[in-house]
Amino acid sequence: MAKRAPIQIYTDGACRGNPGPGGYGVVMRCGNYEKEFSAGYRLTTNNRMELLAVIVGLEAIKWSDAVVTVWSDSSYVVNAVENGQVFKWEQKGFQKKANPDLWIRFLKVYREHKVSFVWIKGHSGHPDNERCDYLAVTASMGPDLAVDEVYEASKGSESLLMHI
Repeated sequence: MAKRAPIQIYTDGACRGNPGPGGYGVVMRCGNYEKEFSAGYRLTTNNRMELLAVIVGLEAIKWSDAVVTVWSDSSYVVNAVENGQVFKWEQKGFQKKANPDLWIRFLKVYREHKVSFVWIKGHSGHPDNERCDYLAVTASMGPDLAVDEVYEASKGSESLLMHI
């Protein structure tokens, strides 16, 4: 099989209020191929949208063992992975950690590929980050926002307060 081109995934999450209506935006490139993804939710948090953007990008990859670089302005996501914190959280069953549903989903798809992260400063004029921000903010203002079921089901619980 021919060697596949590396994949670049640019991501951003947005939330109008935190919590509040939110959305994510993803720009994905592989060779000459480019795809954009976005979706909005009626009640969520910024960190959930930042993480969900990465998950959606990785889940869109059609083969395993892809070489992927994820570009994100989320210190929450980038540091958790690059510093190895998420793996420690996993070993402890995500006790008292925010967003375990999304971290579990992330780890499943993350392990299917060779993923590295690059943190970029948000709102600094990086064209792909600006595009993702536009997609995320626009999605958060959509007319038919989805329900972030896990977030809304846990709203008001002790574990939820950790990321507000």
